[in-house]
Amino acid sequence: MSSPATAPARTPLPEGTIPVGISLLIAGVATYAFFKVGNVAVGGDEAFEPIAALWFATFAIAPGFFLPLEQELGRSIAHRKAIGQGSLPVVRKLVWLGAIIAGLVVLVIVLASPLITSSYFDGDWFMVIALVATIAGFAPAHLARGICSGSGRFTEYAVILGSDGVVRILLCVVLAIIGVSAAGAYGMVIAISPLFAVAYVYRRGGLRTEQGPPADWGEVTPNLGWLLLGSVFAAGLLNAGPIAASLLASEDQDGLVTEFSYGVLIARIPLFLFQAVQAALLPRLSRLAARGQFDEFRSGLRRLMIVVVIVGFLGTLGAYLLGSWAIDVVYEADLSGRTLALLALSSACYMLALGTAQAVIALRGHALVALGWGIGVVGFVLGTWLSSDQVFRRIEIGLLISSLAALISFGLALRYKLRSGAVADHESMMDAIIDMPFES
Repeated sequence: MSSPATAPARTPLPEGTIPVGISLLIAGVATYAFFKVGNVAVGGDEAFEPIAALWFATFAIAPGFFLPLEQELGRSIAHRKAIGQGSLPVVRKLVWLGAIIAGLVVLVIVLASPLITSSYFDGDWFMVIALVATIAGFAPAHLARGICSGSGRFTEYAVILGSDGVVRILLCVVLAIIGVSAAGAYGMVIAISPLFAVAYVYRRGGLRTEQGPPADWGEVTPNLGWLLLGSVFAAGLLNAGPIAASLLASEDQDGLVTEFSYGVLIARIPLFLFQAVQAALLPRLSRLAARGQFDEFRSGLRRLMIVVVIVGFLGTLGAYLLGSWAIDVVYEADLSGRTLALLALSSACYMLALGTAQAVIALRGHALVALGWGIGVVGFVLGTWLSSDQVFRRIEIGLLISSLAALISFGLALRYKLRSGAVADHESMMDAIIDMPFES
């Protein structure tokens, strides 16, 4: 048995692997169920299109702006916990910062609301209201998750992460049973569903923190700017396909936009699996990097990438051979195996990019990761603009180009960091472990 002096350093998330992995899978299943039940409840693909548009806009904006706050809050609390200090001043500071960011995001949405309503939501003003409400719902959820992860309360973290989807589908079923068919009602379900778990965990004392020394901004925001920039780019890129489809498709293609959204969800199945695997493997990588065992770190990262390649290959092959059948059975949608394979391939490349980006963050390469995701966004814009005259094909190509561009950027950044002898620290490992912009 190891003595205290020789015991391995604890990492932020190892003991939470099982509940976090389970919650991710539950959230994934709930997502598919919501799209199925919601579509039936509102009367078909065309009526469901504003809800799908709201969904992807929500998960581009909320994780993009609030995941970095979650990361920095968790990191700061974990640091204070390690040195025996209370973290309430840190929580108060980041709650205020979260409120400011949420207010700015809402202000931008309100100012752009005429354009958003006409160009993105087909004239449905209530969906813009629902989009604003999602900011009020998801900001406290991310902050609560940061408190739980930093405090080592991984069961509560998993409850907030997984119950969002469960509450959402339950509310959706209730609305369907009582005969509600207005799209706006289901949009509000997306907005308020995270708050139930936050209230539950709060009442159980899962968000309790102790008073401690005052916190200055340098303590809570050392990498926040780069994390925020990279997170906005990464989350936006992940949801860019359906968002671009909603903006570029003609009025007679609303049903096709919804079907395209179904295709994106089907193609993301390997991503759900990847996050569960990621929750199990990243803590080991963090221990190795924190100890300076870079040969083992490279070996562990290589194994993670092999898993991602295998999952991505099987996902792409499965999408090509069985995707058309699966999407017809689940959603009664008609998409070709080629379309689904392209979407799955771009998701596989995104998985590789995300895993590599986390390794770069672990080696204190936050700025390089922000740059890489930015290059991915540029790749999407150029690929979508120049590749084809067909709306959905050009988006598929743009998604693939963007993921490849980000992957290449992160590969070069990782090579540079390793060759320069970069050393991981506890704070960077914390950022890397919970840098998961994929939520839906």
